[in-house]
Amino acid sequence: MALLHPGFERRNDLNMHISDKLTEAHRLGKPAFSFEFFPPKTTQGVQNLYDRMDRMHDLGPSFVDVTWGAGGTSSDLTCEMVNVAQTMFGLETCMHLTCTDMETHKVDDALRAAHKAGCTNILALRGDPPRDKEKWQAVEGGFRYALDLVKYIKAQYGDHFDIGVAGYPEGCDDEQNPDLLMSHLKEKVEAGGTFIVTQMFYDVDNFLAWVDKVRANGITVPIVPGIMPIQTHAAFLRRAKGMNCRIPQDWVDALEPIKNDDAAVREVGKGLVAEMCRRIIDHGVMALHFYTMNLAQSTKMVLEELGLAPAEGTPTKKPKPLPWRQSLGLSRREEDVRPVFWKNRHKSYVARTQDWDEFPNGRWGDSRSPAFGEVDAYNIGLKGTNEHNIKLWGKPESLRDIADIFVRFLKNDLKSLPWSEIPVTDEASPIIEDLIDLNRRGLLTITSQPSVNGVKSTDPVHGWGPPGGYVYQKAYLELLISPTLLKDLIDRIDKTETITFHATNKAGDLRSNAPGDGPNAVTWGVFPGKEIVQPTIVETISFIAWKDEAFRLGTDWANCHPTGSPSRQLIESIMNNWYLINIVDNDFHSTRGIFELFDGLQVKNLDGPLANNEPVVNGHAPQDIAELNGIHRTTDGRVFDEVLN
Repeated sequence: MALLHPGFERRNDLNMHISDKLTEAHRLGKPAFSFEFFPPKTTQGVQNLYDRMDRMHDLGPSFVDVTWGAGGTSSDLTCEMVNVAQTMFGLETCMHLTCTDMETHKVDDALRAAHKAGCTNILALRGDPPRDKEKWQAVEGGFRYALDLVKYIKAQYGDHFDIGVAGYPEGCDDEQNPDLLMSHLKEKVEAGGTFIVTQMFYDVDNFLAWVDKVRANGITVPIVPGIMPIQTHAAFLRRAKGMNCRIPQDWVDALEPIKNDDAAVREVGKGLVAEMCRRIIDHGVMALHFYTMNLAQSTKMVLEELGLAPAEGTPTKKPKPLPWRQSLGLSRREEDVRPVFWKNRHKSYVARTQDWDEFPNGRWGDSRSPAFGEVDAYNIGLKGTNEHNIKLWGKPESLRDIADIFVRFLKNDLKSLPWSEIPVTDEASPIIEDLIDLNRRGLLTITSQPSVNGVKSTDPVHGWGPPGGYVYQKAYLELLISPTLLKDLIDRIDKTETITFHATNKAGDLRSNAPGDGPNAVTWGVFPGKEIVQPTIVETISFIAWKDEAFRLGTDWANCHPTGSPSRQLIESIMNNWYLINIVDNDFHSTRGIFELFDGLQVKNLDGPLANNEPVVNGHAPQDIAELNGIHRTTDGRVFDEVLN
């Protein structure tokens, strides 16, 4: 009986193994595809890759894998990338693990890191020799063959890890005997390998013949062919030569005449690779694994040519389990409730809750315990250099300049704001003109959602969850508002029967008309055979935690500019004096109730210095704010006895 690793927790059923995904793809006749990434050499390269991985998530890969340097030379970064992909981006991740210069304790460390990240898939390889050695040699106290590594992982972790193994349709560096390679492959599968990933190739006839031979030898696990898209002619030849890949003559004839035109090479290469993929799929192999070389464009072009990825500007057809991106980190796969405030800052929410012992499943508990992580402790602030952010958002010197930045974001001329890591999505289309109008009047919108009254769960814009269901949501708006307008706005809210709000400034002067501190569901779904799912909520303690982050982000933006500069003074004045308010229209039939609250409201003198028309509060509410209706609270959640009149 296998000895399971100490401290190991058996995976739950939500941890879908790669072999399960591939088996399901074959059953449905819908090809699965996946991407390979490798650890970059520079800090900036790592950040660029994370941004690219985040964007490539929307293409809908079944999984991604991350390579391993010889001897674990990039092991820390590999483990970090696995953790980020799995936890932050919600990408099912497979970690490469090699035998090269790896003592047993290094393998143990790597497997523990993968388990801690929630990764349940390992690609077990012998690995290439280090660059300073001509031949591969086993390290003392390590493993000689991938077979040994497969056996070890299986003995230590049982069925927790799905174990991939390598296949060589065209032979490998130190073994060209196809029969011996086939025998080795069968041994690895019999020892616990559950899927096969092949080396890259371009000779599809040879690959298909090899697949038939694999099946004839009684090997039935899924096969994942390695596909290398064509970036440039020189890179194409270099990589083919490095892997001893045979290049079909018709490929040579098609690419040679245009070899000096990179755009033409990518276009023709797209067609050649796509046609190869079609033949693979037609042969019954329902998987494609793209060696991306940490680039997106060529892979995306092939997927679009195959109809496996949405074309530019069209919604993804891949169903979303929830309205927000799930984390696949350890213990988070069952998480199904989150506050709406982090709608556009998914990664910071995951970071600030990563130390929770359990995550909301079915209902939102008391978010005081465990508490949200402090902003400073998790490096949650504004990303990018000062120069980059100034180039992105300019040097605003008036409130109109600030408003114009928000309007450009809403028009998709800008892809981010300090409070939003992602561009505006199609979900905002029904209310986009209202949002633009508010910002032009100096009301700076941070997060929003339109009301939705029972659209099908398969709707390409608003849909989520399993098919056959219906989804709903209440209109929601969060914005920064001048204290000179807040009293009027709250007076208008008090005259409604369905609208609730929370408002606070940087100093923590919290105002609310909510009936209590408990959660208010703003998104829910009804599905066959399931209880009502309420995945997005508004809740007081979470809003206080978000307040700290929101004002920190604005302050970081101000600090991008030199001390004493007009831009810094302007943004600091907004952060120090304005209120952050969230508003929920609890009548989900209402489409414009929230926006009607703002009829006629506008900050005066948008083009003048902000200091001329904004009170300096220094942590205290000015007199007109102190006279607001509503419940007044401190940021530790205590409620004063009196209701201010």
